[in-house]
Amino acid sequence: MNALLSVSDKTGLSDFARGLDELGVTMYATGGTERTLREAGIPVHALQELTGFPEMLDGRVKTLHPNVHAGILARRDEPRHLQELADRELKLIDLVVVNLYPFIETVSSGADHADTIESIDIGGVTLLRAAAKNHDHVLPVVRTSDYPVVLLALKDKAGIPASLRRHLAAVAFGHTAAYDAAIGEHLRQPHVQKTLPEDFTLGGRKLRDLRYGENPHQSAALYRTVDGGGIAGAKQWQGLELSYNNLLDAQAAASLVGDFSAIAAAIVKHANPCGVAVGNDPVDAFDRALASDRRSAFGGIVAFNRPVDATVAKNLVEVFLEVVVAPSFDAAALEIFKGKPKVRVLQPGPGSSQLALDVRPITGGFLVQTADHTGDTLGDARVVTAKTPDDATLKDLQFAWTVAKHVRSNAIVLAHQGATVGVGAGQMSRVEAVELAVHRAGPRAAGSVLASDGFFPYSDGVEVAARAGVRAIVQPGGSVKDSEAIAAADAAGIAMILTGERHFKH
Repeated sequence: MNALLSVSDKTGLSDFARGLDELGVTMYATGGTERTLREAGIPVHALQELTGFPEMLDGRVKTLHPNVHAGILARRDEPRHLQELADRELKLIDLVVVNLYPFIETVSSGADHADTIESIDIGGVTLLRAAAKNHDHVLPVVRTSDYPVVLLALKDKAGIPASLRRHLAAVAFGHTAAYDAAIGEHLRQPHVQKTLPEDFTLGGRKLRDLRYGENPHQSAALYRTVDGGGIAGAKQWQGLELSYNNLLDAQAAASLVGDFSAIAAAIVKHANPCGVAVGNDPVDAFDRALASDRRSAFGGIVAFNRPVDATVAKNLVEVFLEVVVAPSFDAAALEIFKGKPKVRVLQPGPGSSQLALDVRPITGGFLVQTADHTGDTLGDARVVTAKTPDDATLKDLQFAWTVAKHVRSNAIVLAHQGATVGVGAGQMSRVEAVELAVHRAGPRAAGSVLASDGFFPYSDGVEVAARAGVRAIVQPGGSVKDSEAIAAADAAGIAMILTGERHFKH
């Protein structure tokens, strides 16, 4: 049996190669891998003995040779293939051990464009694909964790089971697909446009298994993409293991506060904000967000868009929270959190906490859209009522509109002086979403402003808001009955702004 070894990750390599040597396997290896094996005292041949050709172009060309790929791709059950190899005095290669240049790690290190391009593996991918295609006869080995399994199978006199061959082939093709997806993602990142690519790929590397998914009977894992920052690449300073739901809520909270340029805090439960506020400092923002809905905030996820210091931490530990997310934490804050050892303290990794693309699975495929990024602005909004909002009201409308973007549709947000006072989320009827937001706000609805993520199909939602004392409304408009909603606002002396842009979040 002949094996070709070419690995960037040398973990477990020497032990694996020793096991192969004990089984009588003849090994051929590329430069760095050959050097490692020789230093470990393991018999190995230079790849050049197979190709009769030196490496070229600074190592860009070394395994891309017919003497290598013929030995991998030849079918052992096809006499003509074997005869062709014999005629050319070529060797069969029965085992291909390859892991690829660390492209994702190179990108994550902040390497420049030239170094990033040089970290794209060509020969390794080709070797793996060739071996995986011919897995009935050749074993492709990518994962170092598979080394012991492969050795055991090679020792088994019953031969390599077909199930293991298929498993190794699937791993190899999955690995190369994710690798190419990472390259494509990296190269297209600065150029994401409304026109999405004809061939869309999404690849990720598993960081860890999670205890379970949304529910205990569901399996789950966390993967990272080539960007690897944000919540997936977050540093967890302390606390219990992050759950699937924790991570989703942490992303929702981080995305929300990331839309504000002012100091902001958001408390999220089940992917919906229950309290959001801007403030003079993080303590002020958190206290005002908490006051929005103290009951729902119990066991919530809180996020800040500013660093957390000891003063903020003292306030946070007085409340039962599952996760705290912030750009950074000072040493004094981390010391205070130790008094609540179960609280997960999370610092997103370098890079934007905002999603560039939104990907959703459906049966038989998936949907892709550009993420809804508008920031804390009303854009080209226009006043359509007799009453015009003053500067303070306009500021509240901008705040409420930004929050509404992060609430599950149908979404209604009531806000006053830069803080939510009532949120109606995920209702099938828009008027019922208004009723829910008003109910949550109670007497605080009087004098508040209202943001609706979609248009009012009838005037009833406006009328409910008016009875509660709402002073101004922002909504997209676009209904055939816009005039009725506007008339209801005028009748109640409410200012209304139409943005021409909706913010559904399903």
